[in-house]
Amino acid sequence: MAGRSGRTVRDLRRGNRTAVLQKLYFEGPLSRFELGPATGLSSGSVSNVVADLVADGLVEEAGSVDSDGGRPRTLLRIAPHSGQMIGVDVGETRIRVELFDLTLTELARTERPLTPTGYDVEVIAGHIRDAVAEVLGDERAAPERLLGVGVGVPGIVEHTPDRGAVVHGQTIGWDAVPLEQLLRSASRLPDEIPYFIDNGAKTLGQAEMWFGAGRGARNAVVVLFGSGVGACLVTPEVEHGRAVEWGHLTVRVRGRRCRCGAPGCLEAYAGAVSLLARWREEGGRPPEGTDEETRLTAMLAAAYPPEGTAPDLVARAVLEETAEYVGAGLSDLINLFQPERIIVGGWAGLQLGSRFLPAVRRHAATYALRHPADRVTIDLGRLGPDAVTVGAAILPLADFFAGGGRRPEPVPEDPGSAWRTALRERSPH
Repeated sequence: MAGRSGRTVRDLRRGNRTAVLQKLYFEGPLSRFELGPATGLSSGSVSNVVADLVADGLVEEAGSVDSDGGRPRTLLRIAPHSGQMIGVDVGETRIRVELFDLTLTELARTERPLTPTGYDVEVIAGHIRDAVAEVLGDERAAPERLLGVGVGVPGIVEHTPDRGAVVHGQTIGWDAVPLEQLLRSASRLPDEIPYFIDNGAKTLGQAEMWFGAGRGARNAVVVLFGSGVGACLVTPEVEHGRAVEWGHLTVRVRGRRCRCGAPGCLEAYAGAVSLLARWREEGGRPPEGTDEETRLTAMLAAAYPPEGTAPDLVARAVLEETAEYVGAGLSDLINLFQPERIIVGGWAGLQLGSRFLPAVRRHAATYALRHPADRVTIDLGRLGPDAVTVGAAILPLADFFAGGGRRPEPVPEDPGSAWRTALRERSPH
């Protein structure tokens, strides 16, 4: 039966379950007494919701605390082992897949390295399917509790009613790739297990806003520096974030050709691929036969060697110029969106790190309008190189909470044996 607002009793119950789950997740352990004012629910509603969540195995007791002159109050928390999620980071140097429990404690992980020309769609989809099977074959995995698989990818993700998530990744040669269909086509996962596919910068932003440097901010931009460059905008209107193709902002008319084909993009100056190429073009000597991360480490070491050692002046000049391009690019984000915080993440962003940030902040302030520039902070992300994977795993977790903690239905008849065996047989390891 629907009320005047159009919400049914079922909607109200789902909303109440969501409110309690989220409060316990982010602020728990909490007592039933504390959950009332924290959620705005009556004590009777709290008792009913908690009883349901305990019966479903989603909430458990976590000790007690003394009350003012009364009986001790029982504390409640999310039950970590009541659900599991998989996060997939489709990066440009490797695919990283991690299995998490409901509190985002890592249970298993695996990686698949990629060659510079290794972005064949079928190969990527095969790597993801096999890696998912591998982590679900771990002894700590509970496939019957799997809430979903989150995948962070480069490019623009379009969600279509007939083909699911479709990826437009111009810089990697993906043109309307039906990635969700490809993953499902040969997957051993049951059809009811959902895939959540989104832009990698957006999943990074989700992770930093939930658990990292963005927590507590209402307006933030999270930028990702890897082989390329991306960003995620978070505002009260788009609280789950919106991917922004910031790397393809034009910073120099008739400038260097970007991987997307356009001239003068920020990514043509600030992505790791471009940094290393510019060092080589200017006469530097990046180490051969190593991956991008190793070569960028070598570039930083050459530009800023130990005291008493002569620096590579070419590497230093390229990095200093890049700091100005990045600062100018950030100034556009500051002027357009007036964020409270800008958070720098991605493996290349973290490598460039604190040595790079003072110059970036200085250039951003120079190019931005004074009023919004005075009110923004620019800092490194706090979640390290796994942030995209964590953010990808948050996608099914957020959906689980929004549904009031209802698992995908139906589950296999005997998930502890037949399903697990099938997954292990599929795994290459």
